[in-house]
Amino acid sequence: MLKNIDPLLNADILHALCAMGHGDEVVICDANFPADSVARQTVLGKLLRIDGAGAPRAIRAVLSVMPLDTFVDHPAERMEVVGDAGALPAVQREAQREVDDAEGRDTPFASIERFAFYERAKRAYCVIATGEARGYGCFIFKKGVELAPDAPENSK
Repeated sequence: MLKNIDPLLNADILHALCAMGHGDEVVICDANFPADSVARQTVLGKLLRIDGAGAPRAIRAVLSVMPLDTFVDHPAERMEVVGDAGALPAVQREAQREVDDAEGRDTPFASIERFAFYERAKRAYCVIATGEARGYGCFIFKKGVELAPDAPENSK
């Protein structure tokens, strides 16, 4: 066991998150998402799993070690509810709180139409399937950078 690492983050997930570069994307999805077939088409090429947790809890774990991209307008995105793009199911509201808490600021989700989400997910670095039983617990996160406190860019 490692200190200060969320226990939901197994070795395969930690390796994938570490290997991702700035701008790479990770999909965190619910149990209804076609995770295995989509994951085979990603950069990593295999599915990662956090079966014992819902999507919001998995998001908390991932964002505890992965910064979101601050150079784009929407580093966090959610799958739209079919027929009601503005609807925010409970799972998405809960996930929004996790993102905001992790970032220490409001970081609103952008929405992606269902079939566009599937296509975008195929181009992600990896897919992490959760045990989330509620529908629309599907999200895409763009990795950012974490600058060292003494980096020249931060010493202005």
